[in-house]
Amino acid sequence: MSLRTTVAALAAVLSLALPVAASAAELKVAYVDLQRVLLEVDDGKAAKARLQKWLDDKQKEIDKEQTALRAEKENLDKQASAMTPDVRAQKEGDLQKKVMVLAQKWEKSRGEAANKERQEMEPIINKIDQVVASIAQRDDLGMVLDKRDSGIVFAKAQYDISNEVIRAYNGSGKKTTAAKDAPTK
Repeated sequence: MSLRTTVAALAAVLSLALPVAASAAELKVAYVDLQRVLLEVDDGKAAKARLQKWLDDKQKEIDKEQTALRAEKENLDKQASAMTPDVRAQKEGDLQKKVMVLAQKWEKSRGEAANKERQEMEPIINKIDQVVASIAQRDDLGMVLDKRDSGIVFAKAQYDISNEVIRAYNGSGKKTTAAKDAPTK
């Protein structure tokens, strides 16, 4: 390759690389810890409390049934020697069916819990996304990354907008409430 061809190729590469480097220098990036935001906004705290109460109620119900089944098993074990083999087999089979029904109920409640959590959190997540988008637009951010899912290993705290998102989210609910309560003329 001649010197002239090398210089022309180098000029072509530089002419393509410079605009990319210039635009990258203008790109403003921030990150947000969405999990923390979700747990710290007022709506998130309330949803978490509702979910925890629902889970506690379900757990109490399952624990109560489990205790009853244990008592039934102990009673069956005590009376087993006085029963005929057929009656004992029948009662053991009935008890086993009850255990299986309880296991299915527990598994079903886990699915319900996941569904209920999704229903509770989805509108909050959507509102958080809107708040993040408005902050990004206001601050002319080209990109906002989720701290946990983006693969960020380290970033300076000055690029973290989580606290700002929490304040803006909680403040937006108060503004709409205040506007509703304001006297009309």
